[in-house]
Amino acid sequence: MDNRRRSTAWLASATAAAVVAGGLALAVTAQSASAAPSVSTVSPFAVSGGASVPFTEYEAEAAATNGSAVGPDYTQSTVASEASGRRAVSLGGQGKYVEFTLTAPANAVDVAYNLPRGASGTVSVYVNGTKISQKLAVTAQYSYVDTSWIAGSKTHHFFDDSRIKLGQNLAAGAKVKLQLDAGDTGQATIDVADFEQVAAAASAPANSISVVGNGADATGGADSTSAFNTTIAQAKSQGKEVWIPSGDFKLGSTIQADGVTIRGAGNWYSVLHSSHLIDQTSASGNTKLYDFAVFGEVSVRNDGSPDSFVTGSLGPNSVVSGIWVQREKCGLWLTGNNNNLVVQNNRILGTTADGLNLDGSANGVQVKNNFLRNQGDDSLAMWSLGAPDTGNTFSNNTIVQPNLANGIAIYGGSDNTVSNNVIADTNALGGGIAISNQAFLQPFNPLSGTVTVSGNTLIRTGALNPNWGHPMGALRVDSYDYAINNDIRISNTTFVGSPYSDFEFVSGGGHGYTINGVTVSGATAGNTGTVVVQAETPGSATFTNVTATGTGATGTYNCSYPANLPAFTINRGAGNSGWDSNWNDCSTWPQPGSGNPTTPPTTAPTTPPTTPASGNLAQGHPASDTGHSDVYVAGNAVDGNANSYWESTNNAFPQSLTVDLGAARTVGRVVLKLPPATAWATRTETLSVLGSTDNNTYSTLKSSAGYTFNPASGNTVTIPVTPASARYVRLTVTGNTGWPAGQISEFEVYAS
Repeated sequence: MDNRRRSTAWLASATAAAVVAGGLALAVTAQSASAAPSVSTVSPFAVSGGASVPFTEYEAEAAATNGSAVGPDYTQSTVASEASGRRAVSLGGQGKYVEFTLTAPANAVDVAYNLPRGASGTVSVYVNGTKISQKLAVTAQYSYVDTSWIAGSKTHHFFDDSRIKLGQNLAAGAKVKLQLDAGDTGQATIDVADFEQVAAAASAPANSISVVGNGADATGGADSTSAFNTTIAQAKSQGKEVWIPSGDFKLGSTIQADGVTIRGAGNWYSVLHSSHLIDQTSASGNTKLYDFAVFGEVSVRNDGSPDSFVTGSLGPNSVVSGIWVQREKCGLWLTGNNNNLVVQNNRILGTTADGLNLDGSANGVQVKNNFLRNQGDDSLAMWSLGAPDTGNTFSNNTIVQPNLANGIAIYGGSDNTVSNNVIADTNALGGGIAISNQAFLQPFNPLSGTVTVSGNTLIRTGALNPNWGHPMGALRVDSYDYAINNDIRISNTTFVGSPYSDFEFVSGGGHGYTINGVTVSGATAGNTGTVVVQAETPGSATFTNVTATGTGATGTYNCSYPANLPAFTINRGAGNSGWDSNWNDCSTWPQPGSGNPTTPPTTAPTTPPTTPASGNLAQGHPASDTGHSDVYVAGNAVDGNANSYWESTNNAFPQSLTVDLGAARTVGRVVLKLPPATAWATRTETLSVLGSTDNNTYSTLKSSAGYTFNPASGNTVTIPVTPASARYVRLTVTGNTGWPAGQISEFEVYAS
């Protein structure tokens, strides 16, 4: 979360930071995992499990085209890296096309595409060689999301979706061509086309009241919020349903959806245009939402604004089914009492943050048979803030292309289940599934009870953390803020083409908290980029019937951080094969396809490096703090990278940052830095410098004063101090004009 433009009301972005769980690596090694992974071509719809969807998906790169292939590529901030299968087709001018041959009947299509930034226009459509009157409307307005406050994220979210009805029923074997003609956009990149046989619009239920009867404008010309709320009130009082007929309805304000059934004619027919439809802190329950679409106008990510389809509570025993959600910040951000809620058979596309998040207190929620694509954070998440999420299930969902975080993430909570999901093509900062004790905010409820992760298929999931060059596994167990000691059962997992590792066991905050209680039974891993098991923190797990073929480097990487901690214990039961060997050099990361290093076995250093007296005495040495926000740990300030930074706990001055020089040294000067990017606007931090030989009694080396960091001069401050002998050097920060926390990207200590 860079340059403090982040709002303190950032709940809808909280899970994004989980994906930098590899932050511990910044103090381990500067080695970057830069080799390109190989890329499989397996489709998320060609495997068992996942959602039963009403469409057939066609990859553009597998269709007939005179365009140019894009990808494969795993490099963050490239268009191909966010494409399904890491491949797409670029249509670079008039006459360029991609043509799909249908294998199933269809009368409609939804296309995932990318345009150059700022562009908009149309793409012409041909059916069996004849141009039809309908055109595909395309725009870059909902792409190119900039989240500069999330370190390393850069610009992302390149694809958008556009859908049209073709005006005719096509049989298998028909050809549908997307082509750039005169008057169309000058360039487009096509990723996938989802062809669908859309049923006729449903009729109004007998026991219903139409919103049109109360003045709702089905042409989308006038605001229909009042008409919807009037109809809802009437339906509740009369025991009837709310009916949304075919049409486009504009709603500029929220509706009161509680204890009522709201039903549409189908999500291709009843379309609501709203960026903030339902927002209620509590509800009595039995709210039923069926068969309509909600299209937002969210083109940025503002974590202080509830730009979502549902925010808050629908109440217990509610249902959300058959809804098409697109261009919102979040699909459903659920707080309060949503016990026994069922969310099923929905499509959630192109959100700038989470697809669905159970934000504490959820009990017995079932999220099943949903299709999610192109989320800007976790596609599905349970986050046990305030009270634990308990007994919830994410099952049989298909998730493709979350472009900033994980496919599915479980942050704390008790007795939750993730089963039979298919997740593909995670990008940049996340994996397929994360089971984590990262708190983000307090009061957080760590993992407890039994966590069941079974029958999931992970295709091309896991990523290279761009902040530190740290590979992240396809399935991650993370003791980020708390040790893990409960029962975590991972079974029958299929990994296809993980670009780096399959299983990762890590303490992402760099604390080295243990992970115990994990059993892995039954897994197949094919063509993994580096290692099957990436272990980076103490603890243990038991593996049985785990088989691997075509692994790029070796079986395991087992190097705990901090380096003086014990290695992870891998208990090998029966039926394992293909991952017996271990990476034997903890000073380097395995590269995709690298094989074991030929250098003699070594381990990461267990004592701080020796620094000449004339150089920076602090770099690479242990650092600690009185508190830190999210992943912005103390080690960031001594890693030699001015773009990474420490940030103290927000709104909790004073805060301290301490570095251990390893031995008493004469300290004569301190140099402090903030990231050099101009986005880090000028700010003044009030701080003092202290020294100690025993980390117990500290003397003042420089009294508290205000120091101004200005990007025009490199955001660097030099503080001469009275020369003194100190092993421990501490900054105590009491104020910051730019953000309510201490912030330092480099804490440098010199002898003179």
